Formats: sequence, structure tokens, C-alpha cells
Amino acid sequence: MRISYTFRNMESSDGIKNYASEKIGKVQKYMRAPLHAEVTFSMERHLHRVDLNLTGDGHQYAGHGQSEDMYATIDQVVDKIDRQVRDMKATETHRRRHGGESLRHPED
Repeated sequence: MRISYTFRNMESSDGIKNYASEKIGKVQKYMRAPLHAEVTFSMERHLHRVDLNLTGDGHQYAGHGQSEDMYATIDQVVDKIDRQVRDMKATETHRRRHGGESLRHPED
């Protein structure tokens, strides 16, 4: 799992990086292939903004959120991405299991 971090209008923090990587790691369990994540933390006036772009299993997922607390914003964005990943996985599973009609056996 590769995660790249970008901080805009704020200082880099190891605590925020560790918290984000821990949360993003929980999304990894739904994916087979290693994932690549790009996380951008920014401060706009009094709001903390997090943008997360995630690539894995041949799909791209994106989410962003804003709130007054950085950790709450990270939770919000990771929950959005988690929901997207689970929905995509359910769609793929449904497509694989959906079969055509079975043929009737010819009567002798």
C-alpha cells in the first residue's frame, strides 16, 4: 500500500499521517491488489479539508470532506470511500453470480 500525503496551508503532522494511514488500511481488506492513495490535507479559513483519491483493483475512487476537526474529516472521507468500494465489490459479485437460464434436458 502506497500513500502519498500533501499538506496545503498547514504544517505536516505525523499524527495526522498515522491516523489517515490506519483508516485507509481498513479499506485495504476489501481489495485484492495493493492500493495507491493520494491524500491532500488543506486548511481553508476555519475549515479542514481532506481530498482522498484511491486506486486499486482496476478502479478509482475519490472522496472529499470538510469540517472543523481534521480527524472527523478524515473519518468522513474514508467512510465515503469505504462505501464506494463495498458497493463496487457487491456489483462485481452480483455480475459474476448472475447466470443465464439453464437448458432443459431433452426427454427421451
